[in-house]
Amino acid sequence: MNKNMKNTILVTGGAGFIGSAVIRNLLGRNDSHVVNVDKLTYAGNESTIRPFESHSLYSFEKADICDRDRMRDIFERYQPRAVMHLAAESHVDRSIDGPWEFINTNIVGTYNLLEIARSYLVSLSAAEGRGFRFHHISTDEVFGTLGETGQFTEDSPYQPNSPYSASKAASDHLVRAWNETFSLPVVLSNCSNNYGPYQYPEKLLPVIISKAVNLQPIPVYGTGNNIRDWLYVDDHASALVKIMEQGEIGRSYNVGGNEERTNIEVVKTVCAILDSISPAANGRLYSSLIEFVTDRPGHDFRYAIDASRIKDELDWEPSETFMSGMEKTVRWYLDNTEWVDDVQAQNNMSGQRLGSASMKEERS
Repeated sequence: MNKNMKNTILVTGGAGFIGSAVIRNLLGRNDSHVVNVDKLTYAGNESTIRPFESHSLYSFEKADICDRDRMRDIFERYQPRAVMHLAAESHVDRSIDGPWEFINTNIVGTYNLLEIARSYLVSLSAAEGRGFRFHHISTDEVFGTLGETGQFTEDSPYQPNSPYSASKAASDHLVRAWNETFSLPVVLSNCSNNYGPYQYPEKLLPVIISKAVNLQPIPVYGTGNNIRDWLYVDDHASALVKIMEQGEIGRSYNVGGNEERTNIEVVKTVCAILDSISPAANGRLYSSLIEFVTDRPGHDFRYAIDASRIKDELDWEPSETFMSGMEKTVRWYLDNTEWVDDVQAQNNMSGQRLGSASMKEERS
């Protein structure tokens, strides 16, 4: 093994929203060489990772995790001590309009990485093998939906309701099976709704902010009463690094923000923050722009995370409150309009709502 690469961490999907936050966290510690593997699809933007390029401990490989030969070469060249696997198609609405990419990337891509990691592990010494970790990052959406009470635990049954969550559930099962069958040293995590800087502009918070400042209607699905637990992305990144380093092999950890809110509460909160720090020139309250639109198919009512395991076993809790994180997020998007414009231009984003193609087909 290359002695200079013994402390290398390979991050898949590092040009994405959560992946880039993980890389910022790792590089901020200045103790590991970080290799970012990203295909640079619509959700992985070069402008997101540009600040990393000058860091001496950062390397970038443009590659598809479904390309097994390329991924095998990357493992051989960089000799990672850990893999943090975040590369995934992750937008529910897009999975409704086109499920195939989700099946291919999230299931086949994960399978490829597991097989490559299994072969790679055999090439390591006993001591190096004991230090290797494969951390698979997933979502609470694999558990399905909740009623008005209760929380998802690590032992909750899997009941995915969208093509996206079904593909992530399948990848979770593969990771568990490779641990049980082949003794691959894995840890898993499932998180609640993330928000914060560098989130792809078609997601809820960036959409709210963009529509509001342009005095355009702010679309809210259904009645806006669907409930999510909101987790600031930098808090999530710190939890992921801790799980990668200290999590028990074969164990999964739920990561949540302990901040349940209805979608309409979130929208109104963002509007109120904007009213305070960037009021509309015409004096109009941004909440007056809210417009309820037809709900998307398979829209889960409520997600809620029981994050007691990671608190009790790894001593982790989120540092941001809902209000502090939301204000940081709003200010970031107001201060970084060039990043938003760049991503939208590169992806020819029209602002059209996704997730409705299947409904149109049913009506025709």
